[in-house]
Amino acid sequence: MLIDFLTAFLPLAYALVIYAYGRAFFSDALWALRWKRSLLRVLLGLHAGYLLVRTVEFGHPPATNLFEILTLIAFTTTAAYTVIESRTKQHETGYFALLFSFFFQFVSSLFIEDLLEVKDILRSNYFGLHVASALAGYSAITLSAVYGFLYLMLYHQIKKSRFGVIYRKLPSLENLERMSVFAIFLGFVFLALAMVAGFIWLPQAFTNVSYADPKLVGTFFIWLVYGVALVARRSSKWKGRRMMVVAIAGFAVSVFSMTAINLFFTDFHRFL
Repeated sequence: MLIDFLTAFLPLAYALVIYAYGRAFFSDALWALRWKRSLLRVLLGLHAGYLLVRTVEFGHPPATNLFEILTLIAFTTTAAYTVIESRTKQHETGYFALLFSFFFQFVSSLFIEDLLEVKDILRSNYFGLHVASALAGYSAITLSAVYGFLYLMLYHQIKKSRFGVIYRKLPSLENLERMSVFAIFLGFVFLALAMVAGFIWLPQAFTNVSYADPKLVGTFFIWLVYGVALVARRSSKWKGRRMMVVAIAGFAVSVFSMTAINLFFTDFHRFL
């Protein structure tokens, strides 16, 4: 069965792409330098096909349980990285960014099951758009933190005059900042789309809807913080290390929103 094959094959495909990016970064292997970007795009298309096949086969968006969500996170992280790589023309950080995607897809492939029977509200296209956009936003936020961490690591390497492989192979501090800020912009846009889709879908799915839900408020707060950060950077108030600290701190707040709020305010998303 095609779905079973793709489920088993995707972690192997991710491992191959990460290996290519790693060989290009650490040893300048010519085949890896030449083929890594092509392999990434083939992987992205393969993963998109996998999600489409699951959607058609089971009649609902692939976001109805934890392990479907994990493969969706893997895809959105890979897609966000591909867009950032293409936009910034910086190809050196794929090894670090795609490790997250591999981990999420590996866990998903181990435990994902065929889901033919789900609640009707989970078959809505608005639901699929809401979840996919939210995960794309959080994936972009994660990448912004990765670039922020790499920025700070490179900054301290330069400050201590340690000119090893990290110094030689990573993009410049300016380019790492550009990549992090562009990731923040993607996160800002996708979270906005997720909120709009949620506002449309929730009244259709539930009779008693509260827009004061802690998770909705938390998502809006995260979106607002990143919006302020983008405006502040454009006005030249937040740049360099300050902006990278904001990227990492915003990621920490996002993790809190996705874990602690769901843990202690368990009424939210009970439909899952």
